[in-house]
Amino acid sequence: MKHTSYPKDKIKILLLENISETAAGLLRDSGYTEIRRVNGALNEEQLIDEIRDVHLLGIRSKTQITKAVLENANKLRAIGCFCIGVNQVDLKAATQMGVAVFNAPYSNTRSVAELVIGASIMLIRRIPDKNRAAHDGVWMKEAKGSYELRGKTMGIIGYGNIGSQVSVLAESFGMKVIFHDIVTKLPLGNAESKRTLKDLVSLSDIITLHVPETASTHNLINKNILRHFKKGSILLNYARGEVVDLESLRKAMDEGIVSGAGIDVFPWEPEKNGDRFKTPMQDMPNVLLTPHIGGSTEEAQMNIGQDVSHKLLHYLEMGISTGSHTIPSLSLPPQEGTHRILHIHRNVPGVLSDINTRLSDNKINILAQYLKTNEEIGYVVLDIDKNLSTDAARLLKDVRETIKVRLLY
Repeated sequence: MKHTSYPKDKIKILLLENISETAAGLLRDSGYTEIRRVNGALNEEQLIDEIRDVHLLGIRSKTQITKAVLENANKLRAIGCFCIGVNQVDLKAATQMGVAVFNAPYSNTRSVAELVIGASIMLIRRIPDKNRAAHDGVWMKEAKGSYELRGKTMGIIGYGNIGSQVSVLAESFGMKVIFHDIVTKLPLGNAESKRTLKDLVSLSDIITLHVPETASTHNLINKNILRHFKKGSILLNYARGEVVDLESLRKAMDEGIVSGAGIDVFPWEPEKNGDRFKTPMQDMPNVLLTPHIGGSTEEAQMNIGQDVSHKLLHYLEMGISTGSHTIPSLSLPPQEGTHRILHIHRNVPGVLSDINTRLSDNKINILAQYLKTNEEIGYVVLDIDKNLSTDAARLLKDVRETIKVRLLY
């Protein structure tokens, strides 16, 4: 769609946290010129000041979008989370205020999966210790405690997009793969599902986590489950920082239960590069610590930039909400010879009837209509006669339970 009812050069876009140039380039190529890029995250107070006149906001995982921030975002149409998660956004508040929230849940899958396999090789060969010794001028050429991946068992906790791809890569290295997931999943290749977490960790040489951060996964790996780990096993966490109790993990390593660990995510992480950082896993043998870079490759950032930018553009220019975590999902083609109006309202009985009655009473013909609801809100897209679109938009603003009305094109 080349034209929108609101001039593109007046649409203000704010991109935080050094979002890929791919994203900014796509937005510029689509005619949007008011794009501001900020390298780091902003705190709540800074965001409240910055977001008042912003129509589209792009963030990554550090920026926290609270209810207070959203209450001051009077013109905000959509938030693009240029990452795989959306837990940094108050989704309930965004839903109630009719702000679409998009992310890129699959774009960095390969990058994370490859790093998991790479870390597995490094740790099972005890490369971190040998690397440190070599840097200190110590020659440590020995085979003791160093193994191949082939023939070992990879235990995957969370068999979603990343976990299942790790499964395929691990099998290609000759590993046996077992997995545990709270939802029944179809195994890929020769992978086998394990009913309980204890069953999985007791059989695995390498355990890798690929679960979201929820109340049920908080400290999922704790002192109680660590007692069931196979002696000498390796733990990898490239998922979420709150999933592992790091104090208990350090103790399990001191006791020889766990022989190595790769940790990429932490309960507390600095806001920007160069900040001081501390974790219980520092100064431990055979530990790989990385600064939340599981999906940080040029390819992943390019894919994320393209994915989220296209979702934002489709919503802004056509009303397509596919992939939104807040606005009910609608995918619809443009209608020739019409104007399109978007209506977001609280999901209570009678709103659609009120919309149709108001338009009918004013002799405004609806050429196409789409409706989708979730528990909180309803989303209506109307294609109407061009000559009457301004009148229709004005009438729809007076419909009870209205949250937002937008004349799209």
